[in-house]
Amino acid sequence: MNTKEEKVLNKRKLKRRHLIYYLRVFDRNSGQLIGHLVDVTTEGVMLISKHPIETNTIFKSKMVLPKGIEGSKEITFDAKSIWCKKDVNPNFYATGFQLLKSSPEDIKLLERLIDEFGFRD
Repeated sequence: MNTKEEKVLNKRKLKRRHLIYYLRVFDRNSGQLIGHLVDVTTEGVMLISKHPIETNTIFKSKMVLPKGIEGSKEITFDAKSIWCKKDVNPNFYATGFQLLKSSPEDIKLLERLIDEFGFRD
């Protein structure tokens, strides 16, 4: 683990939750797939992708939900890529993102997503 990643992990206040689905996350502008959601908190997400994702970049993203939550079929969010490294599976990359300016409605949707589709510890 590099120093930057260690700092992020040490600063994390919320435990990341793995979901029973690998939800797809897309760029809102281009519609291109950014990656698949691996874990989530109301402050950040980790995605897995086939290609490395540039760090310190802000992404305007949308995540398609497996079923409607609170009447929504997707969650939109802006996120900054903080770190990127080879995944345990060397064919993929894992990237950590910090969520930016999430609205109270988006936070509520993320909390419901975690509650409904998160693995129980």
